Amino acid sequence: MAQKSTNRMARAAHSAVCGCEKFSETGKRLALGVDPDIKRSNLNRLRRIEGQVRGLQAMIDEDRYCPDILIQLSSVQEALRNVGRALLRNHLRHCVTKGLREGSADRAETIYGELLDLIYQHSR
Repeated sequence: MAQKSTNRMARAAHSAVCGCEKFSETGKRLALGVDPDIKRSNLNRLRRIEGQVRGLQAMIDEDRYCPDILIQLSSVQEALRNVGRALLRNHLRHCVTKGLREGSADRAETIYGELLDLIYQHSR
């Protein structure tokens, strides 16, 4: 319980410096803006990915040929990367742009650091 409170305080402190996020009543971080077309597209992609993963489970259960399974697995991974790219694009267009326009030099450095960390983690 103390850890959750500490995390919430740290996020609030970050938000006060950065201004690039908002919080729900339950303390969950929310985007400053979400492009409805990107949201709809991502939800559709994730539903397709969910079906592909169920297909992979069936292939493994049926002892299908390993290279066939690996090809389907690559397809799922690429689909997830595409969702990640769309989310990163939305983050840049809305959250980062707003934070940089409305912020100070210190705020910009915080945003740049967070963005570099995000790009590094996403590119693995």
